[in-house]
Amino acid sequence: MAAAVAAATDLEVVQGKRPALLLLLWPQCGAVLWGKTTESYRPLPSSQISGRNAPQLRLMVPVTVVFTQESVPLDDQEKLPFTIVHEREIPLKYKMIKCRFQKAYWRALDHEEEALSLSSIQEAETMLAEPQEQAEGSLTVYGISEHSSLLPQDMMSYIGPKRTAVVRGIMHWEAFNIIGGRIIQVAQAMSLTEDMLAAALADHLPEDKWSSHKRWPLKLGCEITFSLLNPDPKSHDLSVAGNLSVDSQILYYTVLGANPRFDPASSSYYLAAHSHPHIINPVESCLGSSAASLYPVLNFLLYVPELAHSPLYIQDKGGALVATSAFHSPCWGGIMVYSVDPRAYNASELPVRVEVDMVGVMEVFLAQLRLLFGIAQPQVPPKCLFSRPKTEGLMTWELDRLLLAWSVENLATATTTLTSLAQLLGKTGNIVIKDHVASEVYRAVAAVQKAAEELASGHLASAFVASQEIVTSSERAFFDPSLLHLLYFPDDQKFAIHIPLFLPMAVPILSLVKIFLETRKSWKKPEKID
Repeated sequence: MAAAVAAATDLEVVQGKRPALLLLLWPQCGAVLWGKTTESYRPLPSSQISGRNAPQLRLMVPVTVVFTQESVPLDDQEKLPFTIVHEREIPLKYKMIKCRFQKAYWRALDHEEEALSLSSIQEAETMLAEPQEQAEGSLTVYGISEHSSLLPQDMMSYIGPKRTAVVRGIMHWEAFNIIGGRIIQVAQAMSLTEDMLAAALADHLPEDKWSSHKRWPLKLGCEITFSLLNPDPKSHDLSVAGNLSVDSQILYYTVLGANPRFDPASSSYYLAAHSHPHIINPVESCLGSSAASLYPVLNFLLYVPELAHSPLYIQDKGGALVATSAFHSPCWGGIMVYSVDPRAYNASELPVRVEVDMVGVMEVFLAQLRLLFGIAQPQVPPKCLFSRPKTEGLMTWELDRLLLAWSVENLATATTTLTSLAQLLGKTGNIVIKDHVASEVYRAVAAVQKAAEELASGHLASAFVASQEIVTSSERAFFDPSLLHLLYFPDDQKFAIHIPLFLPMAVPILSLVKIFLETRKSWKKPEKID
């Protein structure tokens, strides 16, 4: 009898523990189930877009150095060819950028010896440029004899309009070290400069190294528009010359937003510096080019004033007249006033045909375009002969510097965009990343790796193409419309959706609680002993 009572008691204890065990496990299972059912779908490489694993920026410039027979001693000529790598670090706010010049030393070929033996540097450049075509971002430096007449005797180096330069050699037992220092000075002036990187990475540099000029941020492309503004349609003539793919237009009855002031001393009119912004805003509404273009627009306006305000000049901030009668605005364009001598107007011979000197006008616009693109004059080393651009207006190595600056800027901008996306996802847990957005992120991450590798290898053209792909993919992912409406998705809507699903599951749980309480009461009742 006692054994039966003990077995019944053990059975009751086991039956009482089961509801208790289920009651303890139910919150844990519910929390796991809640987390899985409310988890946002995000197939993203979180570690790669958060900025923690961003690739270190390394820049490389391949430099080919060609020595003539009399540029270095014979003992040094026997060491050719060989390669020397010169590295330097540019400090940023949070990290360092490593810049590397890879110098490959070679002996001059027969046609190079013949070209460098000429007496004119222009003839030598023409002869040297015929048989070869250099890659973007690469440089070729020729070492000539220290007594060569190719350069003036007081000049130690020369920077040409293409990707070539010339330095004088020296007959010294440390010739390679001395000439190597001159080569680095020339190569830095033609390619990597700290100011250029400061303009491209202004947000990542200390404040004392920011560029004072806001450069045009080219990402995918831009449209350049030349406009002739004429308040009097009786006289006009415009022709645009050049190989640029640009637009041109003539706008009649276009008045300036600022009234010119009359100067009695010179019997002329002028526009003060403080009135320049008032000129841009009203004119911009008449252009219409920005609304029809998919890319940012640079506007270059040529204004022919009417007879009542002629001649018209531009004043700078100091009150002096600007020689070119022009001014420019960063990231917008430039305006030039083309004044006509009032004596050319004859009331009896209207209309008057105005012949616009487009050579002078385009020279001014080209100078403004260089300023807008951030093409500053290079800091040439001492005793260096510098060749100015001719009709092109832009030297080949200056274009390489632009491609390098835009590549670095695109890489930094896209990395910041991806990091901002990761921070946004970390703060807002409701955002669901769809597959097409994830594919753009993966494409941007792959392009970041490719652009960094191409820059480190000195392949400038492919690096620039990859940087454009980075910008396109990262901005498509960040500004995707599917992310916008989820930014304002409150958490209480989750409870409104999921609580009706969890209520049916609470019925058996509550019944288990009731059984547990009843079993616990039965334990407290005293047993009757017959």
